[in-house]
Amino acid sequence: MNISKDKLLFRLTQNKDIIALETQRQILPSNDYIIKKENNKIKKLDIDEPSPKPSNKWRMGLTKTRTSFFGRIKNLLIGKTKIDPELLEEMEEILIQSDVGVETTLKIVSNVRERVKNEKLEGTPNSITQLLKDEMIKILGTEKQSLDVESHKPFVIMVLGVNGTGKTTTIAKLSAKFTKEGKKVILAAADTFRAAAVDQLEIWSQRVGGLDFIKHQEGSDPAAVAFDAIQAGIARKCDVVIIDTAGRLHTKKNLMEELKKIKRVSDRALPGAPHEVLLVLDATTGQNAISQVKQFKEAVEVTGIALTKLDGTAKGGIVIAIKDEFGIPVKLVGVGEKLDDLEDFSPKEFVDALFE
Repeated sequence: MNISKDKLLFRLTQNKDIIALETQRQILPSNDYIIKKENNKIKKLDIDEPSPKPSNKWRMGLTKTRTSFFGRIKNLLIGKTKIDPELLEEMEEILIQSDVGVETTLKIVSNVRERVKNEKLEGTPNSITQLLKDEMIKILGTEKQSLDVESHKPFVIMVLGVNGTGKTTTIAKLSAKFTKEGKKVILAAADTFRAAAVDQLEIWSQRVGGLDFIKHQEGSDPAAVAFDAIQAGIARKCDVVIIDTAGRLHTKKNLMEELKKIKRVSDRALPGAPHEVLLVLDATTGQNAISQVKQFKEAVEVTGIALTKLDGTAKGGIVIAIKDEFGIPVKLVGVGEKLDDLEDFSPKEFVDALFE
């Protein structure tokens, strides 16, 4: 049977969702490939070189952002004897290109302009950089961020994010951090949708060591996994339960609804749970991370951000944009590939590292 070009195009248009789904199924990597990739990640984390001292981690992790941001600010100020409108406009451009965001940038520059006027400041490099630092700290706050795991027992953390953000690795690093502190941790493999997701998480649980692991069959109800893990956490007197949810596109409504169900069922298992809803974002995506926060925030109340791959991007300004737009604190930051390269977020150390 011959089909005209117009009819074929019509069918393709009508069935684009089905075609997209079938294409996605065909390009999904095999379980063996995923496990091999995960083992390679573990090898990178197993390098015997000691991690840098905490004071150096921020500086090293923000090298690309600092070079792009502060290097340009520094060049901008060479030979300047006063802070004029042209300088402020160029500073706006640098902030926006560092992914601080348009609205946040306008706020920062407006406040700098006002202070220059009111305090009659000279246009020296020290004065302008100090003004910028002050405005950034004003947005980020002065308190070092961390997960308040001592507030509940077990402390339940629900982890979400799109595929490719480093969600599984972040869970592994977080588990290692808690284990090192002497806490008993349960991992819940509530990502029952993606191929080899349970195996990936189980590999990490074995690598970290000393972790209880709760899983169901592939394709089972993720909310049931979360419920069982919390119940096990209570029975076994664990300190922390970490629930891994399926990596999902933030635009998929049905999958976002699944998050709501996991949260409801968690509260049924332990009133008040989850105590932390942690959204993992890839710092290298810059402003795209903003749209992810918006969509996830509509589905569940996000209480904290874990920002990964900060060491691999010049877009570190996204930290400031997220806090200013949503009021959601960045609580954890990945500043390297080693197992202990996950830091509690310190606004002061972050800002200081930008301007060193």
